[in-house]
Amino acid sequence: MSPRDNLRAALVAIIWGANFVVIDEGLRGFPPFLLLCARFLVVLIPAIFVVPRPGPWRTILEVGLFLSLGQFGLLYLSLHLGMPAGLASLLVQVQVIFSIAISRLFLHERPTRRQLLGVGIGLAGLAVLIGGRSSTAGLLPVAVIVAACLSWSVGNVLSRRAQITSGFGLTVWSGIVVPVPALGLALLVNGPHAVGHAVAHIGWLTVASTLYTAVGCSLFGYGVWNSLLARYPVGSVVPFALIVPAAGIATAWIALGQAPSVTEVIGGAILLAGIGTTTLQRGDARRAASTADPCPASAPLEPPRLDSRRSPSPASPA
Repeated sequence: MSPRDNLRAALVAIIWGANFVVIDEGLRGFPPFLLLCARFLVVLIPAIFVVPRPGPWRTILEVGLFLSLGQFGLLYLSLHLGMPAGLASLLVQVQVIFSIAISRLFLHERPTRRQLLGVGIGLAGLAVLIGGRSSTAGLLPVAVIVAACLSWSVGNVLSRRAQITSGFGLTVWSGIVVPVPALGLALLVNGPHAVGHAVAHIGWLTVASTLYTAVGCSLFGYGVWNSLLARYPVGSVVPFALIVPAAGIATAWIALGQAPSVTEVIGGAILLAGIGTTTLQRGDARRAASTADPCPASAPLEPPRLDSRRSPSPASPA
């Protein structure tokens, strides 16, 4: 990946790191599936009326099912069940292992030794971070968030296989899968009265949470993320998600006054060292990778790209 794309991936991870505290605040007195429905309504409207459909319906629905509905539905449910926001930002990084393993099986993308070493160092830092957390969670929310990680990983691989150049368009259109099932689950789990009461008494924290997650995390974050996955192997992109827990802990410190312990600082430093090992390449290797990349590093990534053309499919994905 080019230095510019490295910075974009890191920025997305920082935005996502703050996401857990923001969601947790938005869930105060608001049903989780209803908050999810509101988030993706903001993602869809008005963008879906001006952004062309970026690919076939099957691809859009598959990515939406796993990357949008599955991942976030399970994440919101886990937080609602009592998963602490800081611990959630740590546990979701299991998706790095899942993503690399699934891409190896279905896309035949073999990670390099440097990438494997970097992921190993990053996961060691993640283990130190988890060990330094005093928060605990029950078995059920942990199981739910691991399922969210698996859904995210499958969505990553589907997005990579799709090779759709407009990451923004894919983010918008794949969100079409979410609102109706999310609203249905809210009505089923919480009941019409609770849903109506929550809508009638919505607070500014819920509104701010919805806007941040919809605009910052989904439209910008996944717009960039999906574009990177269309151009680079999964093993080059997903390790940046290991920055998320460090950003999540920092956000909790700044916003909630939850200062990190010495163990957490050490774990974060190890984690960032793993990211550096994974992403930093020698100059000749970077030039070779740039030459081999079917999509030039200078190609635009960002929304809105109002076309539905797809990039030429590389030989590696199956």
